[in-house]
Amino acid sequence: MENQTILSVENISVSFHVRHRELKAIRNVSLELKEKETLAIVGESGSGKSVLTKTFTGMLEQNGNITSGTIRYKDKILSELKKDEEWEDIRGKEIATIFQDPMTSLNPIKTIGSQISEVIIKHQKKSAKEAKRLAVELMEKTGIPNAAKRYDEYPFQYSGGMRQRIVIAIALACRPKILICDEPTTALDVTIQAQILELIKELQEEYQFTTIFITHDLGVVAAIADKVAVMYAGELLEYGTVDEVFYNPQHPYTWGLLNSMPTLASDKLESIPGTPPDLLDPPKGDPFAPRNPYAMKIDAEQKPPFFKVSDTHYAATWLLHPDAPKVTPPEEIVRRQEKYAELMAKKKD
Repeated sequence: MENQTILSVENISVSFHVRHRELKAIRNVSLELKEKETLAIVGESGSGKSVLTKTFTGMLEQNGNITSGTIRYKDKILSELKKDEEWEDIRGKEIATIFQDPMTSLNPIKTIGSQISEVIIKHQKKSAKEAKRLAVELMEKTGIPNAAKRYDEYPFQYSGGMRQRIVIAIALACRPKILICDEPTTALDVTIQAQILELIKELQEEYQFTTIFITHDLGVVAAIADKVAVMYAGELLEYGTVDEVFYNPQHPYTWGLLNSMPTLASDKLESIPGTPPDLLDPPKGDPFAPRNPYAMKIDAEQKPPFFKVSDTHYAATWLLHPDAPKVTPPEEIVRRQEKYAELMAKKKD
């Protein structure tokens, strides 16, 4: 039986009022999330990844608002909720978030245990004694050694990796259906990163929640995601399964991201020249056109629609139009596409 759609986003746009002007942070983004799957949202800093997921929990800054579109979570329309009281049954309880820096989520003057218990008492309506037992259990599940003993310690007594484990425990104390991970491994060293990713995967299997992973580390995406959404300048440029986006990318921006990733086959590291556009005055064509070495005249004049590559893979680039000239992607991308063609041929056999 196919998993049900748990969250759907239809043509969502978000603007911020900045110095009497309108900054269009998200423009006409649509995507769908199935139960128990992991969606990775990738793109450079400032591409709108975090702003998009903040709309799922009503956590936009005061000067920001949804200007058009619909966000549905099960049978609720989240884009219609305005007051904090209306969000209480969703935020934390149904959709929880883990942030980049655990110290911004933890209270430095309260013990670790009390911060987990507080969430259990509020959302699961348990007694203080039962909440403490469940909190210690969660601490053990998230890999805290001597959990019962460390229950009464403070955040400053924990290392960065341990604090992030506690933030995960707090997020899971509400038993959410969707867990948003906003670059949860950026502030950690590589070995601890791997442990945290493994922990999230294990907990997802146990608690059966859906995960949205925000990152600009493509190595993380390959390890954890089922589907990938590539964002740039507030727009969605490519969407597909992790294999399709990694091994058969279609948008030149995705080529640029993958080409700037170190691999054993490449001997030099590429970069994407230029800077993202000014969102106070967004471009009318493909937002990546000024930085795109494969750009055509139409890219600057008209926004490309989403072209269907497969049933699960879409990309918004004029290069997929039947009349577009054939171009040769960078060497690394050609290598990936050849590998993908081999994989597909094996599947058919």
